[in-house]
Amino acid sequence: MKLQQVFSYVRKAVDDYSMIEENDNIAVGISGGKDSLTLLYALQGLQRFYPKPFHIHAVTVDLGFQNLNLEEIKALCRSLNIEYHIVHTDIAKIIFEDRKESNPCSLCAKMRKGALNDAIKSVGCNKVAYAHHKDDVVETMLMSLIFEGRFHTFSPVTFLDRTGLTVIRPLLYMNEADVIGFVNKHNVPVVKSPCPADGNTKREYIKGLLRQLNQENPGVKERMFTAIRNSDLKGWQIL
Repeated sequence: MKLQQVFSYVRKAVDDYSMIEENDNIAVGISGGKDSLTLLYALQGLQRFYPKPFHIHAVTVDLGFQNLNLEEIKALCRSLNIEYHIVHTDIAKIIFEDRKESNPCSLCAKMRKGALNDAIKSVGCNKVAYAHHKDDVVETMLMSLIFEGRFHTFSPVTFLDRTGLTVIRPLLYMNEADVIGFVNKHNVPVVKSPCPADGNTKREYIKGLLRQLNQENPGVKERMFTAIRNSDLKGWQIL
């Protein structure tokens, strides 16, 4: 996928849901994975021609795994002229050594978001951009339906009362396949997650289920996404 196509998807999402206002300071949470790096490229490109000027910071929460190498991410941020902040934590030690969590993902996500939000506020940002794409939207809905018995997914824009930050999701019109195509075409320096729980989660199960459903019923993912957009879920009404 060409960078211009990524800009087009992101611009439409930003405009449809009024994600960016003039002089916003937006932090991009960088895990090192394909989604967050695609988002960084997209917002940096959008910044050059969007009618409302805004600023970007890249922030990574280092969980404390010894084999995490962020040198290529640092170099990428320098090349894009984006300020890069790394927050060092002991979250991995707490989760896997001290507490020996059998289901670590929920607590890890909570601690990681807490550290990320603190860092974002400390550098003066008022918004944080998450790299959730269309597959994430539909997968989250299926997880909620199957495991919680309710029709729900996250919103394109979410205000966090406790922190005063606003979460935006500019990639929500992109398919995961689009992201993979972009990363491969442009040799984006993806950093593999060193987490031992990576790939062994309920979300991975749902991802496989959605893939199977879409193979057996072509277009079902798009129809699910359309159902979400047409629903009365909070925040999904186009402004």
